[in-house]
Amino acid sequence: MAIPWLSALKVIPWGDVISHAPNVLEKARELMDRKRAEATPQPMATPNAHDDVPSLGELKNRLLAANMQLDELQQRHTQLTHTVRELAEQNAGLVAAVSGLRQTLRLMVGGLVLAFVGLGAVVFSRFF
Repeated sequence: MAIPWLSALKVIPWGDVISHAPNVLEKARELMDRKRAEATPQPMATPNAHDDVPSLGELKNRLLAANMQLDELQQRHTQLTHTVRELAEQNAGLVAAVSGLRQTLRLMVGGLVLAFVGLGAVVFSRFF
């Protein structure tokens, strides 16, 4: 099971993911701010399917159903926007962690190279 995951992780262009993460976070924040500003309810008009004038009770029922649908859609929209924002923040955290790990790896490789050079110098001075 580990082999497909490793091959999938090798295919992902991590450099692009890391470079685009701040833009994703910024766009998610802009989306949240814009949708908060657009949260004012807009009047809604629905055409009648027939020419008969509906009764007042029927109109009230339609209005209540439409209001419930609008409230449900607004809740879903808010939840989705929060989810996108959280994902963008987590992505930014992952990018920071990957950058830190990459820096640590570079330092470790540099230390290892220096250790081999030092070991080679000691072996060379001792035997030659």
